[in-house]
Amino acid sequence: MEMLNGVLQLDDFVTLTLGIIVLFVGITVTSRIEFLKKYNIPEPVTGGMVASILGLVAYLVFGLEIEFSLYARDVFLIYFFTTIGINARFAQLLAGGKPLLILLGLTLGYLALQDVVGFAAAAAMGQPSGVGVLVGSASLAGGHGTAIAWAPTISDQQGVGNALEIGVAAATIGLVIASLLGGPIAKFLLTRFDLTTDHEGDLVVGIERDKQDETSITHLNLMGAILIIHIAMILGFVLNEIIAGLGLKLPLFVSCMMVAIAMTNTIPLLFKRVAWPTGSKALALISDFSLGLFIAMSLMGMQLWEVAGLAGPLFGILAAQVLVAVLFILFVVFPLMGKNYFAAVLSAGFAGFCLGATPTAIANMSAVTKTHGPAPTAFIIVPLVGAFFVDVANAFLIQFFLTL
Repeated sequence: MEMLNGVLQLDDFVTLTLGIIVLFVGITVTSRIEFLKKYNIPEPVTGGMVASILGLVAYLVFGLEIEFSLYARDVFLIYFFTTIGINARFAQLLAGGKPLLILLGLTLGYLALQDVVGFAAAAAMGQPSGVGVLVGSASLAGGHGTAIAWAPTISDQQGVGNALEIGVAAATIGLVIASLLGGPIAKFLLTRFDLTTDHEGDLVVGIERDKQDETSITHLNLMGAILIIHIAMILGFVLNEIIAGLGLKLPLFVSCMMVAIAMTNTIPLLFKRVAWPTGSKALALISDFSLGLFIAMSLMGMQLWEVAGLAGPLFGILAAQVLVAVLFILFVVFPLMGKNYFAAVLSAGFAGFCLGATPTAIANMSAVTKTHGPAPTAFIIVPLVGAFFVDVANAFLIQFFLTL
């Protein structure tokens, strides 16, 4: 912990401790406010928003800026996607084949639509086309990483001097909106069409609220799951280095998820006496904990005063993006994905990754399934589409729209 020129810099340990506190705050507040429970607002989102607002108060009233070390947050992101891979049996992947292809097609189409909306809205407001791309798939579907990566190019080609600030602000606001939008969309669809789950079994992420006192987690199966996660992460890092050496850059969590999928579909068949954690409550608990801390720490680190300084055209373009996203989900995604319980859960997830990020999508779906029941296929296909195909397609789309 260090104070420098009005900036309080918190180290990894303090940041992680505060992240756990923020997660507890979110659980407590959500459990006591009926509106948040009714509309499936993820608990880490509630806690993260409370923390970011307190950070804003500290900045405005005391002139104190708080900086968090987010190394632990990024580790939890890798943890989470590794658990998703460990839960992914090939049988489930094959069962999700058609929905996966449909979702992939919808996502690729929506990425183009998102850039068209951004491009048109920016032109209508007299802004450079680069601003429209930034407040399009670069920052919304792409998230902070893509926005930061493309900001220098957009600044040079389009003359947008504050491209980095616009991209980061749009990604931040998109993350918040995505976190708050998915649950209400699912709630509307579940109520409107009287939908319930037809899948029996445990959740992929977390434990259902009415079963949280019936867990069978021991120190042995918990440590066993952590060990397998760590092995998959180490091998995933090695794979990521090999892929990078071939000239293809992938996020580390994608490589770890790929290794985990390979492990979970080979090792239990070859070594039948190995206690494998796929589908276990221990793995679901680790997954829920990792995702919750990632979301809570991401939101508590938001610097809202910087977002407020980029109002005007930014909020106008974002309003258009949110409206189009809601309409697209309700009238395209939900019907084409089957108009059933699975489609409603997936709609919450689509809101998460088309405006925020893949972890936000999973958090949205987890909040819905904890209350209404499992939808395991959604948790398999959403990460595959949101964490891999989106990044690849986005690079081509952004480059195309920058040439217009």
